[in-house]
Amino acid sequence: MTYKVLKKTRVIIALLFFVLTTSLFLDIYEKYANETVNEILFLQFIPSLLTFVKVLTWSSVGFIVVLVANYFIGRIYCSAICPFGILQDVFSFIARKRSKKKLFYKKKKGYPILRYSILGLSVITLLFGFNLLITLTDPYSNFGRIITYLIRPIVVGVNNLSALALHKFEIYSLNPVKLIAAPWFVIAFSLAILLTVAYMSYKRGRLFCNSICPVGSLLGLISKVSLFKIQFDSSKCTKCGSCIGVCKSECIDVKNMKVDHSRCVDCFNCLDVCPDSALDLTSRKAPELKPVEQTEGNSRRTAIVTGLGMLLGQKVLADIKKPVDTSKLLINEKDHPVAPPGAIGISRFNEICTGCGLCVAACPTQVLQPATTQYGLKGFMQPHMDYISGYCNFDCRGCGKVCPTGAIKEISIEEKQLTQLGKAVFVKENCVVYTDGTDCGACSEHCPTKAVDMVPYEGKLLIPEVNQDICIGCGACEHPCPVDAPYKAIYVNGNAVHQAAEKPKEEESIGTPVEEDFPF
Repeated sequence: MTYKVLKKTRVIIALLFFVLTTSLFLDIYEKYANETVNEILFLQFIPSLLTFVKVLTWSSVGFIVVLVANYFIGRIYCSAICPFGILQDVFSFIARKRSKKKLFYKKKKGYPILRYSILGLSVITLLFGFNLLITLTDPYSNFGRIITYLIRPIVVGVNNLSALALHKFEIYSLNPVKLIAAPWFVIAFSLAILLTVAYMSYKRGRLFCNSICPVGSLLGLISKVSLFKIQFDSSKCTKCGSCIGVCKSECIDVKNMKVDHSRCVDCFNCLDVCPDSALDLTSRKAPELKPVEQTEGNSRRTAIVTGLGMLLGQKVLADIKKPVDTSKLLINEKDHPVAPPGAIGISRFNEICTGCGLCVAACPTQVLQPATTQYGLKGFMQPHMDYISGYCNFDCRGCGKVCPTGAIKEISIEEKQLTQLGKAVFVKENCVVYTDGTDCGACSEHCPTKAVDMVPYEGKLLIPEVNQDICIGCGACEHPCPVDAPYKAIYVNGNAVHQAAEKPKEEESIGTPVEEDFPF
């Protein structure tokens, strides 16, 4: 088997994983993501590990497969399976094509103190259930956020414009899709990560993988004892430097004929270009060579882009509202945010979720939005139920079907329809029936369990009344309420631990709330 075939095989596998993983986040018509997510994300390390820790299922052993493969052949996960690593290779490829240098890369020193400090902190915080560092550094989750909050809106925008254009010609093969309106800070953070990694990989190849990524650091430790490693045959090497020029991990020391296996990602580029066949993927022990003193010039330090801010608006309003006097209105006071159905409880959810954004992409009403301060620092960028953006469909279980870590469990439709995420709270002083003396009833009209009922108030006016026992906290009442947040006349106060709601009376009609435009 030639090394050219080995490299091409690795590239084909990498492209396959990259395309399939990306397609999960860009499945705007929900054609296949729900059914294929477990198979496609089976080998993603952090989601698999977190699922194994909390929810032991067949899909949770993927990280074990990765560790076993790593023991045999090194960090093949980083070069062929991790979508974030493959994205870095794309930027590196562009950089090499644009460069006129014969040897693009050079041997550079590693950053063991930095990388192992981040790994150690990640393990410690994970043991204590505070996985913010994992959320920020996990390669899969960072890739997911980039696709969900930066690329998916572009795809949806193109789809919607194309659909409108085709509809004019009575062609209905495309349909408009609701656009994700993530908080500007989450969009800015995702963009900052993309630009940072793009710059690092454009200049230094796999610098992120070998300095920041905790998965790369862990697999690098195991790679030191892998059975098969890329090693020099000193009798053949002429020290031409061809291998150094294509090593995106910058880990080949030609002078001493050594490879830093903790940083090597097994891309096989060096094996492919060596004109003397001096490099082999072998299990033999490399001969000990006398180290050669070398003087390294001061290399330019990589400038990492951090804190990139963008002036982004959440939504463009179609009309300008008149200023409302809120001096007599009461602010909604929530004890807890609302965690997705299947999360079981906020604490458990915060410990497992990595904020990859796949559930946000899959949510048909876009009620799932990345958190900024809702869960506190512990749950930064983890999804919460934002009833300003939408409401939770009574018959939908999409988020539980696509969650790769088990943070959102897949539950039956019967269980979902009786899971109480929170309880609706009515604030009479904020209701337009009370303040303006006008009819409304939007909350009652859209409640799927009829937990909100309209009762006599004054004259012919009716006012809402809430039965919290049968309320499931879906937000179908809060979302259409005409009063602006945080002064909603009815809102959902989240349960720290999800509870079971009582079944509504049989005679009451139950169904999915109707989505429509309101005249206010």
